[in-house]
This record gives sequence, structure tokens and C-alpha cells, in this order.
Amino acid sequence: MQNSSMPRTTVVLGVLLIAVGVIGWLAAGMSSWTALIPAILGVVLTVCGVLGRSNPKVWIHAALLVAVIGALGTLRNVLGLGDLVTGEAERPLAVISGTISFVLLVGYVVLGVRSFVAVRRQRRSAVS
Repeated sequence: MQNSSMPRTTVVLGVLLIAVGVIGWLAAGMSSWTALIPAILGVVLTVCGVLGRSNPKVWIHAALLVAVIGALGTLRNVLGLGDLVTGEAERPLAVISGTISFVLLVGYVVLGVRSFVAVRRQRRSAVS
């Protein structure tokens, strides 16, 4: 995992989530702190990514756990996509921000799992 690109990917994801949160907060008129939830996740993931450069085994696992929890937390907003399309969403900005966050987080989890599988395969072939 030392040569992994996951720490860099984690930092990029964190920065993207910070942008989603800040843009959502600004779009909401800076009136709802919950619009900043993606940004809070982004800060945590960015820290994990930076720390993951020196100890990826621990920090990228931590980042993936945060991503899974974040994806589960945004799932409710994703379920509101139908209401958004019909114009009946109570909080359209939350649906949009939550859906973008969900897609980014799930994509990151997929990349992380693929990275871990690749490392395991490398280790197995090195032992053989």
C-alpha cells in the first residue's frame, strides 16, 4: 500500500466535498449549518489523506469508514431525487448536495476496495 494513490485520492475527495459543502451553504444563504456537512466530511477525509501518506494502512481504512458512514448519511437525500424531479422536494439544495456527496463517497469506497484487493493480490503473488 506504500505506493498507493489512495492518500492523494482521499485528499482530492476531501477538497471536492469541502467545495460541495461550502457551495451548498452559500446557495442556502448561509442560513443552514447542515449544508456544511459535506464540508465537514471533506475536512476529515483530507486529514486522513494527508496522514495516509505516512501510514496508509491505518488512515485510508479510517477514511473508508468515514466515507461509508457519510454515504449512508446522505442516502436519505438521494431518495428524494424523485421529488426533486417533480418539483416537490422540500429542500432541493439538500437533495442536490447530498446526491453529489453520495456519488463521490460511493465512488471513493469502490476505488478503495479495489486498491485493497490489488494490494492483497500483490502480496500473495510476492509470497508465491
